[in-house]
Amino acid sequence: MRITHKLVGAGVLALVAGCSTLNSINPFASKPKGNQPVPLVELKGSMAVRTAWKLDIGKANDFVFTPAIVGNTVVAASADGAIARVEAATGRLLWRVKSDTALTAGVGSDGNMLVFGGHKGAVLAFDMDGKAMWKYQASSEVLSSPVIGQGIVVVRSVDNRIVGLDARTGEQKWTVQRTSPALTLRNAPGMIVVDKDVVIAQPGGKLISLLLATGAPRWEVAVGEARGATELERVTDIGGTPVLFEGQVCAAAYQGRVGCFDVATGQPRWNKDLSSEVGVSVDQRFVFAVDDKGAVLAFDRETGASAWKNDKLGYRRLSTPVSYGRAVAVGDYQGYIHFLSREDGSFLARAATDGSPVISVPQVAGSNLIFQTQSGTVTAIAVE
Repeated sequence: MRITHKLVGAGVLALVAGCSTLNSINPFASKPKGNQPVPLVELKGSMAVRTAWKLDIGKANDFVFTPAIVGNTVVAASADGAIARVEAATGRLLWRVKSDTALTAGVGSDGNMLVFGGHKGAVLAFDMDGKAMWKYQASSEVLSSPVIGQGIVVVRSVDNRIVGLDARTGEQKWTVQRTSPALTLRNAPGMIVVDKDVVIAQPGGKLISLLLATGAPRWEVAVGEARGATELERVTDIGGTPVLFEGQVCAAAYQGRVGCFDVATGQPRWNKDLSSEVGVSVDQRFVFAVDDKGAVLAFDRETGASAWKNDKLGYRRLSTPVSYGRAVAVGDYQGYIHFLSREDGSFLARAATDGSPVISVPQVAGSNLIFQTQSGTVTAIAVE
């Protein structure tokens, strides 16, 4: 999930705006200042890609909406409250509804229900036919997509309060209040359900694991550690959503590190210095990350050894990467999707969407890769 263009002071949630220092971490700036994005060069691709279908769901505004893959369907949402479910292979519309409030986060799903963050901290639940189930009022704005597991909906609000709700009724079952550093990114740190636990990315570069049933803590580990003399230099929030693969959870932090940890104990497997605004992607061999200068990097999943680095997309405000087949795909601020070789990082192909930033986490749906842009185009790209 991409960071938005503001910082938040803990306690009063004071917004710091108009600071030239923030230009490099503003994915919504239409005319970047300072380090200019590297121009694209003509590419003679060695891999065939095509647009399978497109859906206009509506603008994301300053929020991040990531489509949910539910069976053979895709569910997408937008800031104005539009929610749609389509066939993943064809894009055929199954249903489209409008919530009674604007949305700020989603899509959360366990295959049985859909949950979203809404205006002024509302949390809204729908069934898989798009019918409203219940509504809950969180303590503050919800920017992170809720997650569902073991009959519990987990919601994190920007004041770093985490609540567990009964998935059937929306009744609050438990709450955990975590402290935040003096200054944090106004971002959308992600969560993942792992069996009976939920692993949550935190401000200050930490990962925590809580029991879904009670919210009791299981473990806590630092992905990035604050360094520097000023509060801005010490910002080290985790970017994007942690990724689970074969007993390891991997993540990256802004002005911090990238690393993998034992999902049962939180014990580090390995970590490397890296500053990233977005999440990582993991496959059988590699962990793929994007640094804040626009380089795409691959690390050996077992040891963390560097495998390759492609720095030809510098300062193009790249999305979280996604691994699929022999390629790694990543979106940029102009809506281009770049396909790189999984083995050496060389360019394989490029596809266009609608010209606006790709800010959601790319999803794999069968033979299609699903991308959602800031302007609200959900694009399925088939890799052939």
